[in-house]
Amino acid sequence: MKNMLEINGYRAVIQFDPDIDMFRGEFVGLNDGADFYARDIASLKAEGEASLKVFLAMCREDGVEPGKQYSGKFNVRISPELHATIAVRCGGGRQEPQSMDHGRTAPRRRRLSLPVAGFAAGCRPTEALAADGGLLDLGVR
Repeated sequence: MKNMLEINGYRAVIQFDPDIDMFRGEFVGLNDGADFYARDIASLKAEGEASLKVFLAMCREDGVEPGKQYSGKFNVRISPELHATIAVRCGGGRQEPQSMDHGRTAPRRRRLSLPVAGFAAGCRPTEALAADGGLLDLGVR
């Protein structure tokens, strides 16, 4: 992925801030924020290592896991029309209304790929979600 840097097994997103003329890195997947700044890449890596070292030491001191715990839920904002399409497809053509979570216990799994263009204005899925030809695979059960 572009603008990613791996430091000691942890990934950080890197951006350039023209207002301060510096690179900014922010570790992802941690239970709290850990960011770092520098004017060049070599210094950015060194600052990232220092920031990560402090963050991990604080986690050990507090007795907490450094990695973020994910719930397994993924919420996105979409247009009402796309929401309706998903609800109809998740219902499998049944007449009775069903929750979109209903299929969790169903034995077979269906895939639902929808155009990324269906997302609400101002909402952009990440590159990872849009990587498959502009389709978002919701993996509907």
